[in-house]
Amino acid sequence: MEKTYNPEQIEAKYRSLWEDKNLFSSDANSTSESAYSIMLPPPNVTGSLHMGHAFQHTIMDVLTRYHRGKGEQTLWQPGTDHAGIATQMVVERQLAAQDITRHDVGREKFVEKIWDWKEQSGGTITSQMRRLGSSVDWEKERFTMDEGLSDAVNKVFVQLHQEGLIYRGKRLVNWDPVLHTAVSDLEVISVEEQGSLWHMRYPITNSDEVMVVATTRPETMLGDSAVAVHPDDERYKHLIGQTIDLPLTDRKISIIADDYVDMAFGTGCVKITPAHDFNDYEMGQRHDLEVINILTDDAKINDVVNSPYIGMDRFDARKQIIKDLDEQGLLEKIDPHKLMVPRGDRTNAVIEPYMTDQWFVKIAPLAQPAIDAVKNGDIRFIPENWNKTYFNWMDNIQDWCISRQIWWGHRIPAWYDDKGNIFVANTKEEAQAQAGEGVKLEQDNDVLDTWFSSALWPFSTLGWPEKTPDLARFYPTDVLVTGFDIIFFWVARMIMFGLKFTGEVPFKDIYITGLIRDGQGQKMSKSKGNVLDPIDLIDGISLEDLLAKRTQGMMQPKMAKKIKKQTQQEFADGIPAFGTDALRFTFAALASFGRDIKFDLKRVEGYRNFCNKLWNASRFVLMKLEGETIDTTASLSTADKWILSRLQVTKKNVEKHLKDYRLDLMSQELYEFVWHDYCDWYLELSKPLLQDDATKAGTQATLIKVLNEIVSLLHPIIPFITEEIFEQCNAITGDDEISLMTQAYPEIDQSLSSKDSEAEIKWLQTFILGIRKIRGEMNIPPSKPLPCFVQNFKQTDELYLQNNANILNALAKMESIDKLATNEEAPESATALVGEMKILIPLAGLIDKEQEVLRLNKEIEKLEKQKMQFESKLNNEKFVSGAPEAIVNVERERLGATLGAISDLNEQLNKISNL
Repeated sequence: MEKTYNPEQIEAKYRSLWEDKNLFSSDANSTSESAYSIMLPPPNVTGSLHMGHAFQHTIMDVLTRYHRGKGEQTLWQPGTDHAGIATQMVVERQLAAQDITRHDVGREKFVEKIWDWKEQSGGTITSQMRRLGSSVDWEKERFTMDEGLSDAVNKVFVQLHQEGLIYRGKRLVNWDPVLHTAVSDLEVISVEEQGSLWHMRYPITNSDEVMVVATTRPETMLGDSAVAVHPDDERYKHLIGQTIDLPLTDRKISIIADDYVDMAFGTGCVKITPAHDFNDYEMGQRHDLEVINILTDDAKINDVVNSPYIGMDRFDARKQIIKDLDEQGLLEKIDPHKLMVPRGDRTNAVIEPYMTDQWFVKIAPLAQPAIDAVKNGDIRFIPENWNKTYFNWMDNIQDWCISRQIWWGHRIPAWYDDKGNIFVANTKEEAQAQAGEGVKLEQDNDVLDTWFSSALWPFSTLGWPEKTPDLARFYPTDVLVTGFDIIFFWVARMIMFGLKFTGEVPFKDIYITGLIRDGQGQKMSKSKGNVLDPIDLIDGISLEDLLAKRTQGMMQPKMAKKIKKQTQQEFADGIPAFGTDALRFTFAALASFGRDIKFDLKRVEGYRNFCNKLWNASRFVLMKLEGETIDTTASLSTADKWILSRLQVTKKNVEKHLKDYRLDLMSQELYEFVWHDYCDWYLELSKPLLQDDATKAGTQATLIKVLNEIVSLLHPIIPFITEEIFEQCNAITGDDEISLMTQAYPEIDQSLSSKDSEAEIKWLQTFILGIRKIRGEMNIPPSKPLPCFVQNFKQTDELYLQNNANILNALAKMESIDKLATNEEAPESATALVGEMKILIPLAGLIDKEQEVLRLNKEIEKLEKQKMQFESKLNNEKFVSGAPEAIVNVERERLGATLGAISDLNEQLNKISNL
């Protein structure tokens, strides 16, 4: 083996080997009786791998590699989503750079250009997945606009329409006035902004009275249909049923009563604009109010309402309306007001509730079976608490707007004749047959919401509606790994459509992961400048490049300056190259059931150190075994039996944690076993055992056996380094397996469990650690041989002393070990306990008492000064209340560590002073 672990070289080597040998193929072990399948949540074709992707892909890959190793026929189905709006915007920007619009080139040519872009630039995220080691079946890669998937989309649409579950109607939707399309709630980002609350005076018809209503969108008053009050509000009971002269218009609107109104909020009067507010729309339906749309597609005032504001942008109209109300004495007051403003995630434009003709899915009939599937246990959420979120959404479900006014996507399979009749069919030929020969048809211009096609993902990718072998073999899938933010938008819809069109649930388990946040617990976002790129963590990045990346395209100089400062403080030397395995181990170790997961770069550094430790341990073993013949039948020492027994415990716990989706506990279990049991203890124990002819052969066989199983156990988490070590081990053992991918995952062997050996080695460890503690406390060099006495020992202690004399001499550097009777007076000694047996190390001649007291006092004095600094900071109310909580907690931790160190040193000082 190379002396130094070099992840870059290893990763490049095995990425090629795995794919060249087709080791990710779900057909490779097709003779297996059991199957296991996972669907990759299809990332947007426009996207690149972010931390959330890398986190979830690591989890899916661990599960996939594990089940593949268990001999199951395993499919991890890859693919990408066509991402309608996002992809169209990318290509439109390219055209805009040439001063061309999509309308200039026409729909057909524009769609061709998108396909060209997809062919040339749409594979970024799949190439990055390869960097991460994702063992998806690339031969089965799918795209939501593939021909087969598109056919499935049409079939579903047509069937739902035939059953009356898809309809076209005029409803209120989220409208992006820049994109000129309806958008889903997931594409609307609510941002807290400073605005105003305008209080307007609405005159009562034929009266001197006025009603004061408050609004954050005064321009919508042009579309008011009523003013509502609570039926029990004594202030306004006498006005219910009367009318208001709506200012700036020639209309009169009614005063109505509705329980929805909160009497305690504001004036208790609410203006009702059914065409421009979702809650108002519901109230309008209850009271049969007129629905008046005052806006055009690009959010200008339309000509439906006769007003002087026609053609004005909504916000320009707002200013003019406020001015006009003020001039007429109808503006009561203006209060500053913070509010949540809905903005489009692509355009940043303020989203309008807007009344348009759209296609909808009547969702309630589909929802109940999906609710029942979770209630009866056919599907389980992990963690289980996400059931509540799911049920809350499903119990309050609204019809789903599935049409989008863009050109990229699955065009709605509906055609119109010149009389407006609609013909829904899989093809134009079928629609023509419905309409009759000679009837001129035009296809609907809208495309389907991207979420519609992705709702079919678990079965459309497997060939549905055809009864393919893959569909029979891999559906239902075993687990869906996804985030909580799309439980409703994607997860619930997959369940509904899966049950509707296949009669089975699409997956048995839904593992909801937490959200990866930065080290301070903040959500990662470009605007905050705290985004980490997984590829940068793998390859490393200089500070200069990181600064450029984080401030690219940032328009506000102050914000860019702030981000640069934060980045320089956090990454003064840039980000070093950690390699893929270290990053993957970090993600696995963070995969708890928490909702928010703090990502600390020090964790990645720690797991890079683990990879180094594993590399060096493997190199030690292979060097010791080079040129040797491994005798697997040789008798085993107690240490050999102990490590094999500990290995069985580890395997048992790993299996349990994987079954429970606790990859964090699985990672911790393997880390502890490899770092502490194998490297820190067994490798050290093996050194004297390899020098003894009686134990050499057994130790050699155990070293390589355990190392082989270690890399197999770790392979799902850190596949690259384990492959390299496995190949090197094969050179020693003569095995001809081409890859760990084809190696069976280690099985638990209960015959190797040994409570006796575990008890004896536990005794030995306690003895050695006791000696090391005495050396540390008394500042005795590790290489100095120590005389030792033992007292109050039992027969078991005597046996263990006899069995492990050579090991104690080698690892604890014992000069001698003598026994003292229980009542025999011991020399002046430092002591430690092994069970009830006392270890005594005579200190005469080992330490200079006066020098040691002086040294300890100096250390204590130094720590006392540090303690005062920490206490001063934490006693400063300005610091505690003003600094970020994470920074304050760091100072508290430092104070606690310092107090602990002072306590330990004082204890040592007391021991030495009493000698």
